[in-house]
Amino acid sequence: MTISLTPLALLLAFVLGTLASIAGGAIGGMIVGGKILGNELAAMLGGFYGPLAGVAGTMIGLLVLAIIG
Repeated sequence: MTISLTPLALLLAFVLGTLASIAGGAIGGMIVGGKILGNELAAMLGGFYGPLAGVAGTMIGLLVLAIIG
């Protein structure tokens, strides 16, 4: 079974991956630095720095799927 990767599907996957990385960064920031920095600042910093790796990973994953799919 093959699924064609349309531009709309790629955009949707990229947006969902970016939103998940923002949420994961915020939660991770609160867990790691919540006691020292305060939950709000730690979540803001995590939400800012989380997509740095999340967007790159999403782009690499979509590129691999486009090549092998």
